[in-house]
Amino acid sequence: MTTSPIPVAPRSASIPTDRRPFPWLGLILLSAGVFLAITSEVTPTGLLPEMSSALSVTEGQIGLLVSIFAFTVVITSAPLTALTVRLPRKPLIVAVLVVLGIANLATGLAPTYALVVVARIVGGLAHGLFWSLVPAYAARIVSRENLSRAVSLTLAGGTLALVLGVPLATALGHAVGWRWAFVAISAGLILGAIAVLLWLAPVAREKHEAQDAGATKRRDSTVVPVLVICVTVAIIMIGNYAFYTYVTPFLLDPVGVPSEYISIALFVYGGAGAIGLVLTGTVFARRTRLGIVIGLAGVAASVLALAFTVGGFWGSMVALAVWGLAFGMVPPLLQTRMLQTASERFRDTASAIYTTAFNVGISGGAFLGAMLLPWLGIQSLPLVNAALTVVGLVIVLAVVLRSRRRVVT
Repeated sequence: MTTSPIPVAPRSASIPTDRRPFPWLGLILLSAGVFLAITSEVTPTGLLPEMSSALSVTEGQIGLLVSIFAFTVVITSAPLTALTVRLPRKPLIVAVLVVLGIANLATGLAPTYALVVVARIVGGLAHGLFWSLVPAYAARIVSRENLSRAVSLTLAGGTLALVLGVPLATALGHAVGWRWAFVAISAGLILGAIAVLLWLAPVAREKHEAQDAGATKRRDSTVVPVLVICVTVAIIMIGNYAFYTYVTPFLLDPVGVPSEYISIALFVYGGAGAIGLVLTGTVFARRTRLGIVIGLAGVAASVLALAFTVGGFWGSMVALAVWGLAFGMVPPLLQTRMLQTASERFRDTASAIYTTAFNVGISGGAFLGAMLLPWLGIQSLPLVNAALTVVGLVIVLAVVLRSRRRVVT
């Protein structure tokens, strides 16, 4: 991945500069929707013991709820994006948020594991389409000069979901029961749908995008670079979610965090991730390559420290904070890079591919963790995370070196 600046059309009498005001409200609404959607997806990771006991299944089966959700996204996001390509974007986003809200309410009310699985599948259908819509929508309501800034703000919701949303849902689940955590998420999604309906500015679909979508996939020169980014994302996410899905039992044993402090430990991760998010939108907004490299290196080093519980309990808390900070930078920087790389006509399709890759990582990581847990034990999971993160880092560095050679030649 390169960080060459986005080409900007020269100013002239025939090509006026885009002076649209920055749409703070619209982007914040999209970011809030992303926050709630990702919180919904990952919340079972913080409530494994409670859900396992209430539904009479193993913790591994609860962990697989994340895989089921993500696998649904993987196999349906691209087809649903193609099927809805001619529909108006704003009403579609509203409908998707409503369906997500209903799915979370059904999860909270479901009396059996099988019905929870059905609810998660419905949520996965809506979630995949939502993630395909939002980045391209954000890109349409800003000038090209503000693309990186807009993407960072919109994707901040996803990072905040991992670093704050899941700990909040976990704390609520511990305080009043896991079902109420999903009911609260459902209420938030319905309120979010109403806010989007009232205050998000509509956008017009460009006619050529719907007509030429298939042709664009075949001839667009940005397809290969986008695919490289998406493969890298999948590898990194598989490693991260192989560990993060089961981070609660890991913190309980071998780290030794008392059960009543699990939500606090997750807040440590979350608070550090929020700092990483700020760095993404400020220090690394125009230095995406550097930010990605630093983020991946930080993830690998911190999870290795956790694997060997370097420094005991407090050392593990420091490593957890570094992991949160470093990983808080990685997803928004990678998706910003993807949208900067993709041509305008390819953005919707590129977003669907990215969503698929991201959720291949979540689903594959949770599944891999479930398989390794009884075989190699929970202490193997941070090692797997570190190894796959290093693979992603090697790909990023290889792309950077190749791009520099092309510039020289």
